[in-house]
Amino acid sequence: MNVLAFSTRAGVEWRWRIVGYSGETVEESQATFATIAQAVAAGSERLQQNTDRDRPRPAWPARR
Repeated sequence: MNVLAFSTRAGVEWRWRIVGYSGETVEESQATFATIAQAVAAGSERLQQNTDRDRPRPAWPARR
C-alpha cells in the first residue's frame, strides 16, 4: 500500500489517502493539513498503525 497527498477543492489544504497497489482507496483522512509534508507524515503513521493491527498473531508452538 502507498500513502499519497492531495489538495482539497480550495487548493490550500492537504489530505492523505492510503491506496492499494491496484489503485483502490483503502482509507482517506477527514482532517486537513497545511502542508503536503504534514499530510504524508500523518498518512504514513496511519498506514503503520494498520500494518501492525492487520498482522497475523504468532502461531503457538506445537505441543508434543
